[in-house]
Amino acid sequence: MIKLQVIGNLGKDCTVKEVNGKNVINFSVAHTERYKDNQGNQKERTTWVECAYWTDKTAVAQYLTKGKTIYAEGSPDTDAYMNKDNQAAATLRMRVQTVQLLGGNNPDGQQGSSAPQNYAGNTQNSASTASASVAATSSTADDLPF
Repeated sequence: MIKLQVIGNLGKDCTVKEVNGKNVINFSVAHTERYKDNQGNQKERTTWVECAYWTDKTAVAQYLTKGKTIYAEGSPDTDAYMNKDNQAAATLRMRVQTVQLLGGNNPDGQQGSSAPQNYAGNTQNSASTASASVAATSSTADDLPF
């Protein structure tokens, strides 16, 4: 199994659709990496991940709004195509299994670090993924194997 983990900001409000009787929440996550090139010039590169979150629990959609910082994990997929300039391009996609809301804008518009909230989808391993997330956050230095 290949697992993709992404921390980033939502580029726009999510959309909720019903497909063949099942709900899917679609959203885009952006992560911007800042670095210096060989000449010492400051550079910036943004990677976008198109996410599909198949779940019966669509209540999380009200919180998946533009600018929110989230953690998402799931299975990666790519889609290769030719862009409008006839250049090869690709889209990174993820079938989301877990979404976690991180700090950021509160509903009242104030900045703050709210407690992370986990949302696991309807997948076979979502319970183990959610419990692994809880176990990872409750570890102490004595629990580490090194």
